[in-house]
Amino acid sequence: MSAEREELARLVWEIPDEQVPHALAEMRKHIRPAHGRPWPPAWFGSAPGDGNAIGARSEEYLTDGFGEQQ
Repeated sequence: MSAEREELARLVWEIPDEQVPHALAEMRKHIRPAHGRPWPPAWFGSAPGDGNAIGARSEEYLTDGFGEQQ
């Protein structure tokens, strides 16, 4: 975590309870809402193929020890 983010987190905990609603409203002005983000993202599904190759061969990958520490 950056020093600035750590300071922000510390300051958030120091805000008096009665000032939290105002501080929250101010912070929301600086955050891009999640519903404004396109879904799926542009890179989603960018790999060639129909998306079935990995799933169709999953047992083969698991049999070979895929994901196990060597």
